[in-house]
Amino acid sequence: MTQENDGSRRVAYQGTAGAYSHLSCRKVFPDWEAVACEDFLSALDLVSNGFADRAMIPLENSTAGRVEEIYRLIPRTQLHVIGEHFEPVNHCLLALPGVKLTEIEEVASHPQALAQCHQRIINLGMKPIAMLDTAMEAEKLSQAGNESENRNRAAIASKLAAELYGLEVLHENFQDVMGNTTRFLVFSREPQHQEYLPEETYITSMLFAVRNIPAALYKALGGFATNGINMIKLESYMDGGTMEASHFHLDVLAHPQQPAMVHALEELEHFSRDLRLLGCYPAHEYRNRSAFV
Repeated sequence: MTQENDGSRRVAYQGTAGAYSHLSCRKVFPDWEAVACEDFLSALDLVSNGFADRAMIPLENSTAGRVEEIYRLIPRTQLHVIGEHFEPVNHCLLALPGVKLTEIEEVASHPQALAQCHQRIINLGMKPIAMLDTAMEAEKLSQAGNESENRNRAAIASKLAAELYGLEVLHENFQDVMGNTTRFLVFSREPQHQEYLPEETYITSMLFAVRNIPAALYKALGGFATNGINMIKLESYMDGGTMEASHFHLDVLAHPQQPAMVHALEELEHFSRDLRLLGCYPAHEYRNRSAFV
């Protein structure tokens, strides 16, 4: 998405300073104040109450899959999606200054980070220790002191965490498989990109529900096929404390003002209920590497 510059503005994210969400905030909003929050709801609430102008929220990861909690939170907020950002996850092995790789006996990080670096950890004979957060463990290590037991311990976190907490990077790109990427959505109180520009490629995100009857989803989505609209993401989840209806998050490659999209939305509305357009935004340049655009 397009970068915006205004040092007086704030973008909220979930996690500790140095987390990958923080790194994404820095890249998209380099001159804004990034505000760390304990959980996703708090980050979204800061935008709702006007303290922050944007929230940077992870929706899915190419290795770990979807962030399920977000699908339950989005319907409860009235915020709009105005952009997306793809952040490569480059795990770094971090240690106290002066520590050598051969000194490390154990490594601590979030379970997902440990899993994504599993083979390297095994090859180096290190003991993995699961913790709550990547950047939080980096911060904890930096505050632990230079005693021998701390010199034997490393953390897996971002390069930004090393910079913030004065740690040394013993090994960049420590993950087993390259290409691990997280997709973020950017939330705002007001919608954007409401006017269709032919030179832009747009994504429209929406929520809807269907009743638990035969062929309900097939009928609801049929309009996208007949009108040549490419669906690039469809996620189902149960919400509301009942098992009576499935809820869906849908991303399509189109703008609501395009004639084909108008017809597709009319058909979707006819066969579904609780249809809500979350927002329309330009496709991130990362998608140019993929066949679906």
